[in-house]
Amino acid sequence: MRFLCLLLLSLWLLNGAMAQQKNNSTVAPATFSATGYVRDVKTGKPIQGVNIVVLNVSKGYVTAKDGFYIVQLPPGQYVLRFSHVGYRSKQDTISLQKTLFREVTMEDDAKDLEEVVVTSETPDRNVRKVEIGVSQLTIRSIRRIPPLMGEVDIVRSLLLLPGVTTVGEGAPGFNVRGGSADQNLILFDEAPVFNSSHLMGFFSVFNPDVVRDVTLNRGGVAAAYGGRASSVLDVKIKEPDATKWSVNGGIGIISSRLGIEGPIIKNKLSFLIAARASFNDFLFKLAPPNLKGTQANFYDLTSKLKYQPNEKNTITLTGYLSKDIFKLASDSLSGQEINASSTRFNYQTMNAVLRWNYFMSKQVNLATSVILSRYQANLSSPDSSNAFELKSGVWHRQIKSDLTYTPNEVHQWQTGVSAIAYQIQPNTRVPGPYSNVLPVDLAREQAYELAAYVQDEWKVNTAVAVIAGLRYSELLNRGPATVRTYQENGPRQDETVASQQTYGSGKIYHSMGGLEPRLAVRWSVSEGKAIKVGYSRLRQYIQQVTNTTAALPTSRWHLSDMYTKPVIADQWSLGYFSNTADNDIEASGEVYYKTLTNAIDYRDGAELQLAQAVETQIVQGSGRAYGFEGLLRKNKGRWTGFMSYTYARTFLTMNSPYASERVNNGNPYPANYDKPHTLNVLATHRPTPWFSMSLNFTYSTGRPTTQPSAIARVAGILIPIYLDRNQQRVPDYHRLDFSMTFEQNPLKHKKNQSSWVFSIYNVYAHKNAYSIFYKLSPASASDAYKLSIFGTAFPSLTYNFKF
Repeated sequence: MRFLCLLLLSLWLLNGAMAQQKNNSTVAPATFSATGYVRDVKTGKPIQGVNIVVLNVSKGYVTAKDGFYIVQLPPGQYVLRFSHVGYRSKQDTISLQKTLFREVTMEDDAKDLEEVVVTSETPDRNVRKVEIGVSQLTIRSIRRIPPLMGEVDIVRSLLLLPGVTTVGEGAPGFNVRGGSADQNLILFDEAPVFNSSHLMGFFSVFNPDVVRDVTLNRGGVAAAYGGRASSVLDVKIKEPDATKWSVNGGIGIISSRLGIEGPIIKNKLSFLIAARASFNDFLFKLAPPNLKGTQANFYDLTSKLKYQPNEKNTITLTGYLSKDIFKLASDSLSGQEINASSTRFNYQTMNAVLRWNYFMSKQVNLATSVILSRYQANLSSPDSSNAFELKSGVWHRQIKSDLTYTPNEVHQWQTGVSAIAYQIQPNTRVPGPYSNVLPVDLAREQAYELAAYVQDEWKVNTAVAVIAGLRYSELLNRGPATVRTYQENGPRQDETVASQQTYGSGKIYHSMGGLEPRLAVRWSVSEGKAIKVGYSRLRQYIQQVTNTTAALPTSRWHLSDMYTKPVIADQWSLGYFSNTADNDIEASGEVYYKTLTNAIDYRDGAELQLAQAVETQIVQGSGRAYGFEGLLRKNKGRWTGFMSYTYARTFLTMNSPYASERVNNGNPYPANYDKPHTLNVLATHRPTPWFSMSLNFTYSTGRPTTQPSAIARVAGILIPIYLDRNQQRVPDYHRLDFSMTFEQNPLKHKKNQSSWVFSIYNVYAHKNAYSIFYKLSPASASDAYKLSIFGTAFPSLTYNFKF
């Protein structure tokens, strides 16, 4: 009922706004709209953030994410000037006597070296936009960052942004403003991605050849998004070229890429498909004997079909498939209490998105999507006597619809609804044909997540703008399920189960939900300077529970229920943004404070993978995160780049009346991803249009770790004794990267294009510690060892082509 009431309220508000606009239009002077899309003349992809100035009347507009623009003016003759960093300015004269639709193309300005290295936003958009804590990167800027082993990496590039960290080199996922890796909603053309890493965390699953732009919302999350407690990473696939066919790709040490795109029906039906695959087994034949037989391969396939029958309708179908195989020949990472000599990981992602965009009128746009996402993980051991296979998976099925209404230049309303059906297979263990391992099959978890939202972007005056939104979400747990009841006045343990109740298939047996207000305010104090404040509440109903520093691909996913409450994050942000008069230099500083309700951690000695009831292995408490993020960027000239500094702290408190449910004796302790200081510096030198050189330096405080406080000898066996959690740290992290890019001279227009990229990762071969571990022996009871993922410099060479 609450969900329906909020939906009716949002529709009523939208209908009232439309009715008011209709009444006002009877007395307002007649106006017409010039609408259309701004695209790159070569690739045909839309250009976001193009400045449109009406020279006759000195009015300004900006294109949206899909390159769409609306210019509303009285009848007459006008001159429109289109400008964007990295493109040649263009003027267009129009005669506006009726609603006018036209496409505008812009050419890449190869001679002008004034391009933004990190973001493609318009020169002063960081000041003018209302959102706070939002960063955007284009694939052009990402390619300037020195790659690891020749692989241009989307997720790795995020680590250069303020407020974004990782628990270690090669770890899967990333952490944003005091949140765990599973608290980031990662969208690939609207489909959620539950594992964003290839090869256990070394590379991201996104093929750079198909990515258009990347937007990270870490502070000002729009009301349209929900379901995670820290951030939203929105990765968009580029539009297929609707005018001509082309082939592109690259050959590298780790993987090779090949993509094809072009029109099936010119300017109506177009298609792209891109594949990336690694074939690295031959490298391990040259490795030491203990690494021979190791497997580390992956592939991913991305496709997009676009059909535009007319100016008002656009239909796209996006597909994505990826698969990883990772095996260490002489080690076991299974986490099972089984004496396995090796472990084989096999995990895959399958996504599909069908989207219909209906441009109803010059003021109203409707976008509806059907989304399917499936993630499956498989862990196995080949030992005949201990052979087993461990299977898990997450199924996500969603339908959503978003309506945008722009009655005038002052307001832009948005409203929408969403329904998600979850099904989680926690873990199923299947023994081998001659194995002594026992089978285990955990009960499936199923639920519906419903949401509705309404939002208005209001330009109060030339200095003040507000984005106010309200979202309501609710989770409905459904059967089949067996729910435990535990004894009162005692901890939740297998031994304290009082009774069990069984619910049939489709039966709703528990629900929870609430409102999620969002607010962002921008005050332009003067030209090129602004102060912004923001507040957001986010609810998360699906969590990845793990007791390892970096979650493995097989780590368990779990839905909120009557024992596991949803994580709720409340965040307040304040920032100051300043640009020089010519937008040559940008400077910004943001502070934030976030509280976490129902934060999740694991109990001491927890065994999560095969626990029949996960609530007996985890604990929930409170958390707080706070910090400062500073950014200084140079946008123009032969030398461009930026420097970012982050101070961030995250503390958790897990207190309970029962000792078994307390962590660190109920006192606050740093989270696994608490890294107080992070510094990133990126410099790019482009002396000619065909050559560029980049240097990247990064430094961060070592992450927390738990080391034994003492060692006991029991029956001749040494046993470490651990007391407080996360009270020590691994050594600080620092690294220097270098890359050179050799391209064809863009002033010489050639049909075929190619480039060479040479890079060195970790130039001075610093052995950064990923973790500290101990080898206990009677001879020495205190031998500590440092594990480094990349303990030396890694050179690479990549050849890219397009024709």
